[in-house]
Amino acid sequence: RNIEEGGSLTILATCLIDTGSRMDDVIYEEFKGTGNLELVLDRKLQEKRVFPAVDIPRSSTRREELLLDDTTLRQVWTLRRMVQAIGGTEGIELLLTRMAKTASNREFLATLNKDIV
Repeated sequence: RNIEEGGSLTILATCLIDTGSRMDDVIYEEFKGTGNLELVLDRKLQEKRVFPAVDIPRSSTRREELLLDDTTLRQVWTLRRMVQAIGGTEGIELLLTRMAKTASNREFLATLNKDIV
């Protein structure tokens, strides 16, 4: 990363956990600390054919405060709390339904604040 005009390196990796293997858990924990995005998939959502089967409360980007302005960051945190409060499949299905009714992420996130106020 510190190479002048060297660009950057992006590595995408997947890891299967909860296999019952202690070695899998150790390897996962070792690599978990090196990434800057953790996208957790939800098997229950996948089995119900709800896609994307993302566990939103458990997924995150490190240092997202550097990527988003303060207003958007607060809206994203609100979104996560709402999905977690509703829970499971219902939370994701509501999220997907509402997203389909808006043309942009900005518009979608703004609808969350309207519900709270």
